[in-house]
Amino acid sequence: MGQPEGSLQKKLKPRHISFMAMGGVIGTGIFKGSAETIGLAGPGVIVTYVFAGLLLLVVMAAMAEMATVYKGRNMKDFVREAFGEKVSFILGWMYCFMWLSVCVIEIIAAGSFLQYWLPGVPLWVLSLASAALIILINLLSVGTLGEFEFWLAGIKIAMIIVFIVLGTCLIFGIIPSGNTPYLSNFSGAGGFFPGGWTSVFSAMLVVMFSYGGSELIGLTLTETENAERILPKVVGNFILRIILFFTLPILVICGMIPWNEVGQESSPFVQVLSATGLAGAAHIMNFILVTAVLSAANSGIYGASRMLYSMAAAGEAPKALSKTNRKGSPVNTLLLCAVILLAGAMLGFFAQDQLFRVLMAVPGFVVLLVWICIALSQMKLRKRYPVKPSFKVWGYPYVTGIAALCLAVIAVFFVVDRQNRLSIGICLAVLLLLIVWSFAKFRGKRPGGKAS
Repeated sequence: MGQPEGSLQKKLKPRHISFMAMGGVIGTGIFKGSAETIGLAGPGVIVTYVFAGLLLLVVMAAMAEMATVYKGRNMKDFVREAFGEKVSFILGWMYCFMWLSVCVIEIIAAGSFLQYWLPGVPLWVLSLASAALIILINLLSVGTLGEFEFWLAGIKIAMIIVFIVLGTCLIFGIIPSGNTPYLSNFSGAGGFFPGGWTSVFSAMLVVMFSYGGSELIGLTLTETENAERILPKVVGNFILRIILFFTLPILVICGMIPWNEVGQESSPFVQVLSATGLAGAAHIMNFILVTAVLSAANSGIYGASRMLYSMAAAGEAPKALSKTNRKGSPVNTLLLCAVILLAGAMLGFFAQDQLFRVLMAVPGFVVLLVWICIALSQMKLRKRYPVKPSFKVWGYPYVTGIAALCLAVIAVFFVVDRQNRLSIGICLAVLLLLIVWSFAKFRGKRPGGKAS
């Protein structure tokens, strides 16, 4: 018998949690965005990825700590507990806005990659087909959804490992090629830090976009059995994998190709695979890219739909969005997501390039807001936990405080960056609208949600 209507199911396993979060992270940020980060900072961008990874580790650890105290709740519930309904309301809608923006980017990207094999089919048709596939997968039970994402993300991870091994063999001459660079590309063309230490920080904005989606683990808590026990273990393994799957490919790219020759037009991964001389390398890479963006879109729809469900259950969104089918899938939120993806695919038909430029900066900015809220929530709640946490963030309150401060500084740089002016303007406009809406919606209520 299926689960009664009106509730989610606790069917996600630890491997599902890790791979769903990794599926949301490993996408266009690494396969395409790596060209931009290398162009900004050269091989020294590795330092940027490691530093951002350490900030992510603190945020995820803070979330794991709160999960051991507030069992059966997700990351938005932690923020609500710490700062009240208004902040929770604003954060929830901003997070949905972020993931739906990402999903529109990913389905248009999927359509453009599929055109490599189907050049006669219009982009909007392929994008709509990609969107339909993702929505259908999300309508399945959460256990089946987790299994789909496990394999989709698994393909990406397996190919990244193959890429690292092949690239390393080419760099050190284990696989013969016309030119064996060894480590010369790390010292040539201006050295390891060609733009100086400041360039390491200039790449931070793109790197934060790349790491966005890791916090998706915080939404799986309500669909995971014994989440409070599993999450601390998952977080440690997840962070290590994310840093390795970002830093090692970047090292391979910079080792194979001088940093100032990494092209912006195509993926650096395509450039490196082409250098191997393998037959069909372009088809292999295109398959990886299609899988990568579909996986990222799949994780994104999960994130948006579960956040909307959580908000509807808390009275922060229309009650109809909390309706689930017998498989435990929030059908109305998925229908809303489908309508937005349809609109996004049609917008991509009219203004693909402009849409990409506008939406690409949205995830990075919103992710910073979400991470800051998670860190500050842990700092505030630690003093009044109802029970003793079984896992604690190290060096409280200094480690979490420093991480929150670093994230706030990065957010300021994000806002003043001229290249992101239009995108940030849209984000700030949405944020202002939500602030006004929250004050109107919760007027006369105290932070805890009670009437004053």
